[in-house]
Amino acid sequence: MLATTISAPLAPHRKSFLGSLARPLALGNLGRLKHGQLLIQDPVGRRVVGRPTSAPTEPPLVEVADLGVYPRLLFGGSIGAAETYARRRWSSNDLTSVIRVLARDRQAKESLDGWLTRAAAAVHRLHHRRMANTRRQSRHNIKAHYDLGNDFFGAFLDQTMTYSCAIFPTPNATLEEASNHKLDHICRKLDLQPTDELLEIGTGWGSLCLHAAAHYGCRVVTTTISAEQHRWATARVRDAGLADRVSLLTHDYRDLPRLLSRQFDKVVSVEMIEAVGQKFLPVFLDLYDRMLRTGGTALIQAIVIADELYDGYAHGVDFIQRYIFPGGFLPSVTALRNILTQHTSLEVSNVEDITAHYPPTLRHWRRSLLARWDQLVELGYPDELLRLWDFYFCYSEAGFLEGTVGDVQLLLRKRLPGLSADHP
Repeated sequence: MLATTISAPLAPHRKSFLGSLARPLALGNLGRLKHGQLLIQDPVGRRVVGRPTSAPTEPPLVEVADLGVYPRLLFGGSIGAAETYARRRWSSNDLTSVIRVLARDRQAKESLDGWLTRAAAAVHRLHHRRMANTRRQSRHNIKAHYDLGNDFFGAFLDQTMTYSCAIFPTPNATLEEASNHKLDHICRKLDLQPTDELLEIGTGWGSLCLHAAAHYGCRVVTTTISAEQHRWATARVRDAGLADRVSLLTHDYRDLPRLLSRQFDKVVSVEMIEAVGQKFLPVFLDLYDRMLRTGGTALIQAIVIADELYDGYAHGVDFIQRYIFPGGFLPSVTALRNILTQHTSLEVSNVEDITAHYPPTLRHWRRSLLARWDQLVELGYPDELLRLWDFYFCYSEAGFLEGTVGDVQLLLRKRLPGLSADHP
């Protein structure tokens, strides 16, 4: 369990008539938890809610600074929880465990996200629709996340600046070792050769294109629409002496067929598909088909929603979509398979589940964020923004631990002409 960010005090208690009315209803809803307990401490008193598990443990503490939090929970659900957490109106000694208790009890979560929440959700859905990833809006969405600044991301990422799930070769490996191991794992899966041309969709800060060019000798064309990422990656490629092997673009993925006018031996994207949006998934996967040579190999690393949650998720808006990744959308493995089968000549030759590696990756990121908190505040990053990201890391870790979301690597092959999807 990591230390919390209660280094600064919570917000002072404010009297709230509405909060006094909402408290019994909110605690009553939380009392329906069947797979874990929470210890709620607020200005009125202390109360344990929920039911102990078969292996009961001490419930995580939820410290509520003012009763006004309760109507925000009733009206805003998980989004309201994130907003009030960011404003230091409540906190916890183990935020990940709090979210896990809620995540594993969907019925109780739905009662928390009740009719009042659903009424407010209409506003969030309207906002989310406005964030749809057209060419123009995609740049705004990416800017809102990745252009927070290289200093910000550099505060919690390792030296490779890899912002995706690492793969830990041993439990005691450092995050940098795990990131390099993941990069090499992808290159080996693609069977990169010095004669290959690799197209990467989503440069990030350049870790994969650098690794592929430096260690496998291939030529790489990579693109990002983040100005900050492009600036950083360009400097890294230049400093590594790889400018003759790595071409960095700033083009939207949809423009690549027209601009490049050729196909590639290998195509890859690492946790970029989540920024595409549900509407544009067929367009994105068709791009793979168009840019990959016949007989070529491609890889997609994707954060995915559990299949059984996909339909409900597709019609809602969660905290991450509202505040962290505007326009974001998690596909499911089944949805990806269906689109690939129906719209492309690509077939899935292997699916590797690397979900177990995401919780330790997130714990490393959060630990570094907490360690550099004061430095980031001095650089001008508001405490509220940092608290949102603290919540984001814990929210994500809980999802991976409870299986509501996962992380997979799909290895794709481009079928030869005349072969059906189910050929031997």
